[in-house]
Amino acid sequence: MTASIAATAETPLRVAVDGGELVATLWHADAPGTPVVAIHGITANHRSFSLLAARLAAPVLAVDLRGRGGSRALPAPFSLTQHADDVAAAIRAAGLSRPVVVGHSMGGFVAVRLAERHPELVASLVLVDGGVPLRPAEGDASPEALLGPAIERLRQTFASREAYRDFWRQHPAFGPYWSAAIEEYVDYDLVDAAEPGQPAVLRPSANPDAVLVNLDELDGRGGYAEALGALRLPVSLLRSPRGLFDETPGIYDDEWLSTWTSRLPALAVTDVEQTNHYTILMGRGVDAVAQAVARATSAEQLDAEQKEAR
Repeated sequence: MTASIAATAETPLRVAVDGGELVATLWHADAPGTPVVAIHGITANHRSFSLLAARLAAPVLAVDLRGRGGSRALPAPFSLTQHADDVAAAIRAAGLSRPVVVGHSMGGFVAVRLAERHPELVASLVLVDGGVPLRPAEGDASPEALLGPAIERLRQTFASREAYRDFWRQHPAFGPYWSAAIEEYVDYDLVDAAEPGQPAVLRPSANPDAVLVNLDELDGRGGYAEALGALRLPVSLLRSPRGLFDETPGIYDDEWLSTWTSRLPALAVTDVEQTNHYTILMGRGVDAVAQAVARATSAEQLDAEQKEAR
């Protein structure tokens, strides 16, 4: 599949949060139906949802999390709970009522914290290859070692946009699946981080310090595992069989995931074949994500109609 970006109406937003403004986009602002809120991954930005937005006929709100993309300059704290509070502020600012929340990778963890801290704002969760605690690292591996080359990339500078595209074209999880959507996402991710009045310094938008804070949280610590287990709303997980570098198994191998499905019997798991951790959202897997969102929105609409009928 060669993904392309459909012409989709977009409204840029800036939302006041602690320390500054959160950058966001609202697609299909005037569309009817249950709205969707989309939360990106640990080193990503909100443009990772452009393909999904093009496939949905409902309002779709996606934000750049604190320390990423257009929200790069926002200060600490960078915790999952702070991200959840920031997203809640964006939902309220956009005037959305009980959206279906889609979280990719670390965005799934933020989605769970959002549902825990602001349950009145969330109808259901669609977790895309994320949100379930990661298998603990073996031995003395540091958080930085776990993410490896992704952290190294965030500390690099690039001579031009084309140089950054070339970097990603060589990435095993991106290069073989290159598309207009991936190129637009990559272009948005490169920012000028120079001080005012200084020559341009092009680097990836994610703040490495913010990334490392969140990486530490993805094993379920700090009450996260308990928050996930306490959810009382519909939660589905879409799993990719391949990982961050197109390797197998993906981030949730069968044995590890089974330990969590036994603890979370209501968790509905769907495998999205022939995808990796990125192409499940920005490639051939996006149709499966759109279908999962459609099922969640249909269930929410049916529930609302039944409540109104009573």
